[in-house]
Amino acid sequence: MDHVDAPRQAARPVNNRSSDRVLEIAMYVFAVMLLIVLMYPIYFIIIASFSDPAAVANGQVWLFPKGFTLAGYQELLKHENIWIGYRNTILYTVIGTVISLVVNISAAYALSRKDLFGRRAISLFFIFTMFFNGGLIPTFLTIRDFHMYDTFLVMVLPFSVAVYNIIVARTFFQHSIPEDLWEAAQLDGCGNLRYYLQIVIPLSKAVISVIALWTAVGHWNSYFNALIYLKDPNLYPLQLILRNILITNQMQSSMGTGEAAAVALRLANLMRYAVIIVATVPIMCIYPFVQKYFNQGVMIGAVKQ
Repeated sequence: MDHVDAPRQAARPVNNRSSDRVLEIAMYVFAVMLLIVLMYPIYFIIIASFSDPAAVANGQVWLFPKGFTLAGYQELLKHENIWIGYRNTILYTVIGTVISLVVNISAAYALSRKDLFGRRAISLFFIFTMFFNGGLIPTFLTIRDFHMYDTFLVMVLPFSVAVYNIIVARTFFQHSIPEDLWEAAQLDGCGNLRYYLQIVIPLSKAVISVIALWTAVGHWNSYFNALIYLKDPNLYPLQLILRNILITNQMQSSMGTGEAAAVALRLANLMRYAVIIVATVPIMCIYPFVQKYFNQGVMIGAVKQ
């Protein structure tokens, strides 16, 4: 019996390795298919922005551009206010992200300190605002009374606090910064501010990068606040300018008749794809540089409880 069972026992590791190999291949195939499903819409928008609008409308564009053309980009770049929108959006994104990081990271660190008096009550006040707020009209009246309506500050200051980001950063500080560091810093005569700036901040690059990316994307894509609180076209962000261009072209195409209307409609549809590319390429170029911090910061700041 021992001689009969020996080959079977020796064969089991081989079978296990084979099943693991099959599972690994299946996972790779699934990952590749999922990547294709997620990336194809972006790829389609890119090739459609360079294709003949008629070919796109007839469903002839699948893998490669049909009737290569730059008409959408040429028509879009005729609007000189796009460059004003780019300038404003870059300023809003950079300055707004810096202000948000200073506010949210500092608040998160303060709430992570066990020696903060009334920490639980303050945290409840923050969390309360996630579920209840005054609404659009009280917010508008507040911004007007603080003389920020139709100013640069309205795009970077009033909405700089993000409670979710504070909670993520607070969780990171509580679980990833050892309390022994604070005790050692105290022995060396280090105060709270110096400890925060020279020790905590350098050790928090992961979560800071994550919050910076979230905030920057939010500022870059924001148009509703500009629509409500800005009336000077020279302060409009890129998203609002692109929205106005699309609405104007759509209206012009609907007012025409005959062949001219059909051409205008195809051009308006082509500009939609060009607008998406113009609006998203800068953020897509920045993301690879913070991706390594993004994954690490999300896991540390949001999963640990």
